[in-house]
Amino acid sequence: MSAPELVRPVAGAGARGLGLRGSAATTAAVLIGAVAFSWPLFLRPDSGMSATQAPIMFAVVLPLVLAIMLSEIAGGRMDAKVLAMLGVLAAVGTVLRPLSAGTAGFELVFFLLILAGRVFGPGFGFALGAITLFTSALITSGVGPWLPYQMLAAGFVGLFAGLLPPARGRAEIVLLAAYGMVSAFAYGWVMDFSFWPFGIGNDTQLSFDPSLGPLENLHRFVLYNIATSMGWNLGRALTNAVMIGLVGTPLLRLFRRSARRALFVDATRTPSAPPVR
Repeated sequence: MSAPELVRPVAGAGARGLGLRGSAATTAAVLIGAVAFSWPLFLRPDSGMSATQAPIMFAVVLPLVLAIMLSEIAGGRMDAKVLAMLGVLAAVGTVLRPLSAGTAGFELVFFLLILAGRVFGPGFGFALGAITLFTSALITSGVGPWLPYQMLAAGFVGLFAGLLPPARGRAEIVLLAAYGMVSAFAYGWVMDFSFWPFGIGNDTQLSFDPSLGPLENLHRFVLYNIATSMGWNLGRALTNAVMIGLVGTPLLRLFRRSARRALFVDATRTPSAPPVR
């Protein structure tokens, strides 16, 4: 028997697409996540749920959402090489996060999620974000009721990076840098919003008031976020943009090379023409 013949490298299966089941799981995760992060808009005094019970309940539900999403991703749409890359990048992100420590918004983990999600697809980006935040929390003693929210929010950063429109060259770097800035603010906003009712007590003009309507509470939150978190969000946004501008091109090239695999066929048989990709 002769040795297999190398036909040509093709993009790894599952690198971009989620498939029908994966798309349904993604949609479910986004919808449930949106409700989980925005619960202060819907909480009412007569809802039977207190302000302390709501985040605890969602902190129990969110790991289930993550488990469903990750099981869909692991359902055969990633080959061994892509799964190995997922483990490597999660380990790198786990090391980068405590090194940057988040001082003044300086966080090195998010640009990696964006670049990886861009190349390997939305499912990979979601898995990488959730796993990286979980493993880094274990080594930094950051485990708490906020962790499921962090995992879901970071997962969305990687997921939506995989859904950005096509671009190449300098235009792609500009697109990713802009997305890095927008996603940095979005990450800070949703994390602050989910725990804002407990941040400053109940007796200030910026406090959450369950007797007010959604628009009134949203107005209070905007003022609270500007006063307390704008500097951190801006620091995170600038870090993403600068890091993507500095190392985005070589890392994208490296990831795309890793996302390709060789297709081997038996040299004794006449292979059909490989599909054009």
